[in-house]
Amino acid sequence: MTEPIAPAPGVAARADVVVVGAGAAGLYAALTAARAGADVLLISATPLAETASYWAQGGLAAALAIDDSPELHLQDTMTAGRDLVRRSAAQVLVDEAPAAVADLEQLGVRFDADRNGNLSLGLEGGHSRRRVVHAGGSTTGRRVVRQLSALVVQDPRIEVWERTRAATLWTDPEDGRCLGVVCENGRAATARATILSTGGTAALWSRTTNPPGSVGIGLMLALHAGAKLADLELVQFHPTAVTGVPGREGFLVTEAIRGEGATLHGPDGERFVEELAPRDEVARAIDRLLTETGADHVGLDMRAVDPNRFPNVVRALRDAGLDPARELIPVSPASHYCMGGVEADLHGRSTVPGLLVVGESACTGLHGANRLASNSLSECFVLGGRAARAGLDEPFRAAPAGPTPAAAAVSIPDRETREALWRDAGLVRTAEGLTRLLDAPHPLVRLIASNALLRTETRGAHCRADFPERDPALDHRHAVVGADGLPAFALWS
Repeated sequence: MTEPIAPAPGVAARADVVVVGAGAAGLYAALTAARAGADVLLISATPLAETASYWAQGGLAAALAIDDSPELHLQDTMTAGRDLVRRSAAQVLVDEAPAAVADLEQLGVRFDADRNGNLSLGLEGGHSRRRVVHAGGSTTGRRVVRQLSALVVQDPRIEVWERTRAATLWTDPEDGRCLGVVCENGRAATARATILSTGGTAALWSRTTNPPGSVGIGLMLALHAGAKLADLELVQFHPTAVTGVPGREGFLVTEAIRGEGATLHGPDGERFVEELAPRDEVARAIDRLLTETGADHVGLDMRAVDPNRFPNVVRALRDAGLDPARELIPVSPASHYCMGGVEADLHGRSTVPGLLVVGESACTGLHGANRLASNSLSECFVLGGRAARAGLDEPFRAAPAGPTPAAAAVSIPDRETREALWRDAGLVRTAEGLTRLLDAPHPLVRLIASNALLRTETRGAHCRADFPERDPALDHRHAVVGADGLPAFALWS
C-alpha cells in the first residue's frame, strides 16, 4: 500500500483512501479499508462521535428472523419505494445486511438481545416482519458511532483530522479524476480514492429532525467536481417530531415506539391513521388533518409503551417537561431524510473517477421515492464496506506540480431560505411555489426546486397538489442533474 507521508507546510498528505465525514458510513469505510491493509485519512468537521449518525434512533434492518428472508425484505423495500427503487441496489442491501450486522458484532457493537441471548428484533412502519436490530433501544446511533470511533482512534493505519472541513475536491484538470481533497484551513491530501460520507440535506428545511450541518455540503463539493446529483426532490418527512416545546423542537420520536404500540390521535382524541403505514402516508395524513382542523400538532400516545425500551427518548421528553407515561406528546412532521444525493453505483462510485460516495450523501436508487425505515443505517455499512474495497482498486495518481487548489467558500443557507424551502417544497408542493424557489440564493435549493418541477406527479415522499396522481410513465425514472442545473430523467435498473 501507499507509504504515508507526513506533509511539510504547503505539501499535501498522502494516503490510500481519504474519507470525508465521520458518521456511520465514513467510520465503517475507514475501518474496512484499514483492515484491508490500507493507510486511511479520515476528515471530520466535528469531533468524532458528534455526527448526525450519533443521534440516529432507528436501527439496522436485516432479515435475521426465522420467519423472515431477504426476499421479504426486498418486497417491503420495493413496496415502500413506490416503483422507483433500483432493484439491483435493494437486492445488494437485503442480501448483505445480515453479514453487516454480524461484522459489527465482531467489531464490538452490542445489539439488544432477549433473555435467551438472541437478537431482539423490532417492527417499524412498512416492514412485514420484525427485522430491525437496535443497540440500547433508541440509542443505536450513539452506541455504534462510539464503538466505531474508538476503533478508528486505536487503529495505527488511520489518521484523523478532527474539526476540519473539506472545502474543495482536488481534480485533475486534464481528465477530471478526483485526486484528493483540500480543506478550509488549507490542509490537503491526495489518495487513490476519496470517499464522501458527509450526510444529507434535510437541515435545508426550517423544520427538521437533523443537526444544523446537514445542508448538503458534500453534494455541492461533488457537483463542483463534475459529479451528477439525483432524486433531490425526494425528501422524507418524519411523522413524529416534537413541536411547540422550546429546546426540543424537531426532536425525533423514533418510529420503533409506534412499532411497540404507540398510537396517533387528532384534536378530537380519535385515531386517524394506520400508525405503521409507510412514512409518506403517515406524514401526509397528519399534515392533512392539521390543515383541515387548524391545529398545530397531533398527539402521540406512548402510555402503553414500556419506557425502559426507549430510555433516551423518555429522558429527553421529561427534561422538556413532557411525561410520556401520563400525557400525549405533541408531534407533527419534519424534514428527516433525503433519498437524493450524489449519483452512485453499487460500489459507491460517482460519475467522477476516483470519487466515491456513501451514506445519505449518495443516491443509488435504493430508497426509491420513500425510504423503508432503518434501511439507511444498514446501507451505511453495506455500501460503506463496498466503497472502501472498490476504492482500493483505484490507481494512485500523483497530483500535478504546483500549488494546491484554493479552498472554496462553503455555502450555508440563511433562515429566510430555509423557511422558503419549508413553505414551497414541504410535504405538499405546487408549480407556483417551486418556481419561486428557482430564485433562491442557495444553489442546492434551486436544484431541488428544478427537480421537483420536473417530476409532475405525486409519488412517495414527493407530493404535487397540481399533479395528485402517480404517472406510470415515470416508473423507475430518476431525475438527474449536473452543474448546468438542468434535470432530466434517467432509467435505472
